[in-house]
Amino acid sequence: MLTANNPDRKTWLSIPDSTDFPIQNIPFGVFMAEDDIVCIGTRIGDYAIDLSALHQYGYLDGLELPDDVFLQDTLNDFITLGRPLCRAVRNRIAELFDRENQELQSNTEHQKEILFEIDHVQMLMPVFIQDYTDFYSSREHAENVGIMFRGKENALMPNWLHMPIGYHGRSSSIIISGEDIHRPKGQTMPPDAQKPVFGPSKRLDFELEMAFITTDGKPLGESIAVGEAEEYIFGMVLFNDWSARDIQKWEYQPLGPFLGKNFASSISPWVVTLDALEPFRVQGPEQEPTPLEYLQNDGPKGFDINLQVYLAPEGGSETRISNSNFKYMYWSMAQQLAHHTVNGCNINTGDMMASGTISGPTEDSYGSMLELSWSGSKPLKLGNGEERTFIQDHDTIRMTGYGQKGSLRIGFGEVLTKVLPAR
Repeated sequence: MLTANNPDRKTWLSIPDSTDFPIQNIPFGVFMAEDDIVCIGTRIGDYAIDLSALHQYGYLDGLELPDDVFLQDTLNDFITLGRPLCRAVRNRIAELFDRENQELQSNTEHQKEILFEIDHVQMLMPVFIQDYTDFYSSREHAENVGIMFRGKENALMPNWLHMPIGYHGRSSSIIISGEDIHRPKGQTMPPDAQKPVFGPSKRLDFELEMAFITTDGKPLGESIAVGEAEEYIFGMVLFNDWSARDIQKWEYQPLGPFLGKNFASSISPWVVTLDALEPFRVQGPEQEPTPLEYLQNDGPKGFDINLQVYLAPEGGSETRISNSNFKYMYWSMAQQLAHHTVNGCNINTGDMMASGTISGPTEDSYGSMLELSWSGSKPLKLGNGEERTFIQDHDTIRMTGYGQKGSLRIGFGEVLTKVLPAR
């Protein structure tokens, strides 16, 4: 039972009313405290909670956890335990921090070892990502890009409405929120040129995405059915899949993205469990034609998660440039994972599957500068009067996301990245 999701539960911690991290969230992450000790933890309000200390002091007794599961530097060992046990841990944490529970509330000495103010910790990569796949599952985004490059009549490729399209990305360049990136360099083909040139990308772009993190899958050669796929999904993060559009345009045929995509992708540090997002479950867009049987969803598989993108020039205030929603995704996470494994491909704990750019039906809900500026033909005006067609050096991109149902808000925090000049 998801007792942690009780919307009436209140915590004895003092937390902001509008926090992304109420007691009903209980995400998981990895942080470094002031003594340089790496901690696996959770977050309520503006407090990071050390789960290894909770475990050490006996507050998690009875859950049959390995003694060292929270003494690692990633969540991988914890995720490997499977969703039922992770669910039990989340329920127990919610119980401990319920205002009616005195176990930890009355022990101020233990609190000193367990609780840390969020501003006093450094967030680290939550998982070791062995493999990363990027999908292309927003119909609005795919159609927008197709119209730009192939015209309205050929916007979607023939296979797009029949299966989730994806490619294998580069896990080594996935970075945590707050880490700067340098503008990538590579080959581009200028308009009307006879041969390519080498240099920094002139069309650097963000991509508003979300990503899910998997548990251990089935052995090589076996498939995960769409109806069971969510049992292999631990949780989700915000994902900014940086793209060098000019490098990508020159290189992508015939094998697809390469240097235009593999230089950096940024993620938010707290992994919000699929359990915490249950209140925001919705039916996805109608799929026509009906997918093949192995891709047919049973019940609502979408999630109503509000997404925003902000751009701040150096020394200036930020402007919100996109307001989208994860519910627009044509292909669900369950369909993505089922398709990914239908050929027998195995998945591992900590694998990351990104959604692809999330765009909505209106111009202000587009999930990339490529769309927002319509390939540079419609400059975007910032609050300070400056204009942008693509991302400039020293710009900072910040993405946020949250589900809202009545007074209940479950959020992801933010993923924030500054662009530095090419090296």
